[in-house]
Amino acid sequence: MAEPYYITTAIAYPNGKPHIGHAYEAIAADVIARFQRMNGRDVRLVTGTDEHGLKMDQTARAAGRDTLEFATEMSNAFRHTFDQLNISYDAFCRTTEARHKEASTRLWQAMEASGDLYLDRYEGWYSVRDEAFYSEDELIEGEGGQKLSPQNTPVEWTVEESWFFRLSKYRDFLIELNETPGFLEPESRRNEVLSFLKGQELRDLSVSRTSFDWGVPVPGSPGHVMYVWVDALTTYLTGIGYPDNTEMFGRFWPANLHLIGKDIVRFHAVYWPAFLKSANLPVPQSIFGHGFLLHRGEKMSKSLGNVVDPLDLAAQFGVDQLRYFLLREVSFGQDGSYSSEAIVTRCNAELANSFGNLAQRVMSFIAKNCDGSVTATAPVEQADAALREKVRQACAEELPQAFERLAISAGLEAWIQAVFACNAYIDEQAPWALRKTDPERMKRVLATLCGCIRDLAIALSPVTPTSTAKILDALCIPQDARDLSALAHDPALGTIRVEDPTPAFPRLELPVDDETA
Repeated sequence: MAEPYYITTAIAYPNGKPHIGHAYEAIAADVIARFQRMNGRDVRLVTGTDEHGLKMDQTARAAGRDTLEFATEMSNAFRHTFDQLNISYDAFCRTTEARHKEASTRLWQAMEASGDLYLDRYEGWYSVRDEAFYSEDELIEGEGGQKLSPQNTPVEWTVEESWFFRLSKYRDFLIELNETPGFLEPESRRNEVLSFLKGQELRDLSVSRTSFDWGVPVPGSPGHVMYVWVDALTTYLTGIGYPDNTEMFGRFWPANLHLIGKDIVRFHAVYWPAFLKSANLPVPQSIFGHGFLLHRGEKMSKSLGNVVDPLDLAAQFGVDQLRYFLLREVSFGQDGSYSSEAIVTRCNAELANSFGNLAQRVMSFIAKNCDGSVTATAPVEQADAALREKVRQACAEELPQAFERLAISAGLEAWIQAVFACNAYIDEQAPWALRKTDPERMKRVLATLCGCIRDLAIALSPVTPTSTAKILDALCIPQDARDLSALAHDPALGTIRVEDPTPAFPRLELPVDDETA
């Protein structure tokens, strides 16, 4: 049986429509999931929407909407966006579903059975926007002396009866866990969390609210609903059948990777492992906090008018092109910037002009001049072997190794260097000239190129699945020969057929009247 691999995105808070940051995270998770499937793993990718909490309730009320009706509309918008961006999720979980309420209840009861929940009175600072509690020493001063959270969001003094979780009990465990190599990446995120854990006493965490009722009810405690982060984090368990589907849960838990934004690292690297430890459940293997996407170097906000619908970008430039740009342009884990010009420039230079043009030139030449079929009998020359080895290393070693460590842009850099090598080779070998002077050598050159194009298309498939499928279809590569293990076999040694080659990556044009530019 294939080795399991479980990956999750953060569970999106749908008090507004999805933006490019949501798309970026979902695309990255999808690329990793597709890569692991191609690597022979039994993958489960879980995403969804976190629909409870005060902020959600307030947003719905302000719009004069029923909260569940509003949440359903927004959740459907996220699902639609992810579907349009070709996100191959295995489960889309909503925190308002009955199965999720059951999972949250069971987790709560497990923490209660460990003696880690107690009833007390909460007095402290709370950010509605972050759905987070902050201590006095974490606050910063805004304009006019206004107190703000570390995320620059307003906080308000809150007093209410609350259930508390004995977070302080797990301080040493959490320090040791976050010091474990590979648990929290990149290093900058790990340093932030360790600074938080070591720099102060860890206070117990308020985990219920009584000032509103939009949430999962606390079992046996009328009037209390669970703190939204207890509820939201439990989605990672719901998505693999907790608590009733013990077979699925036993197969996929603990998660191999939680992929999240850097602004919610503390919830995942501090609160979540403590909840799990209390409930006698294993902690996730790895958490990765990626950076933010900036529009022309600026953080996106409605007031600046630079919030872009990712589906508008996908409609303008293509889904695969958008996917490629986001993961090629930004060093994964760091902040990055995007603009329409940058998308057009990058995708034209690398996808259209370099790889797409290479594939189309070679396949069209074979279709037109070789009756759609090439069998190479001429000996393999040094230039052929050198190119095949360059491409093999990039596609079967460098890119997979980089993707395994989530250095996605580095893997794509190795890939594009192999593409450049193919273009240099075709210019040097000039098969159009060999057609007249040495037809057998021409066939060897074309077969070598087709083998390289196949490898490059397979390696890029997690990033641009639809476009690379067109290339592999034109090369008549069987569906069961498109995973990473296929790279061990060289099709250039047999007969290569080409059928109906069509350009996979057309050149992009920047719209003259482009509001996203």
